[in-house]
Amino acid sequence: MEHRLREPFTKENVKDFKAGDSVLITGTIYTARDAAHKRLTELIENGENLPFALEDSIIYYVGPTPAKPGKPIGSAGPTTSYRMDAYAPKMLDLGQLAMIGKGQRSAEVKDAVVRNGAVYMAAIGGAAALIAGSIVSSEVIAFDDLGAEAVRKLYVEDFPVTVVIDSEGNDLYELGREKYLKSQAK
Repeated sequence: MEHRLREPFTKENVKDFKAGDSVLITGTIYTARDAAHKRLTELIENGENLPFALEDSIIYYVGPTPAKPGKPIGSAGPTTSYRMDAYAPKMLDLGQLAMIGKGQRSAEVKDAVVRNGAVYMAAIGGAAALIAGSIVSSEVIAFDDLGAEAVRKLYVEDFPVTVVIDSEGNDLYELGREKYLKSQAK
């Protein structure tokens, strides 16, 4: 099934998403990779304000390349998500709605997704230049010293993703493997 997810993002918007569904996102999302997640977690632990509201936010795990003239961003393909697994449960427990990356997640992340009615979605690896075409604007809002790993505020239109882990804990990677194994047993 295909869904359109538009701001304001809420748990109500994603509760009916199922693992394997396609989603086109329009609205504000944020970028953060492992170095930025470490700093965000330190801010939380120190009781300091984050550079964006975590409640109902979507964080895209990406380290984009520099923008070419006239473009808001360079290639912007997903990075491997497990590198954020140490930080994701805390972020989800504090209200983050969704994560976008690629690859499998730990049992702890999956539990946090279910506990919080969140979702984990994957962007297409290897299609970084194509994905960048859905990014209308990009602004560094924190940790500029991290370069490509700085936190950015992106505005996206029809940004294509696939639901990997839905709010009920169904995991596309596991479901796909099971379906394949069943087809081979016939």
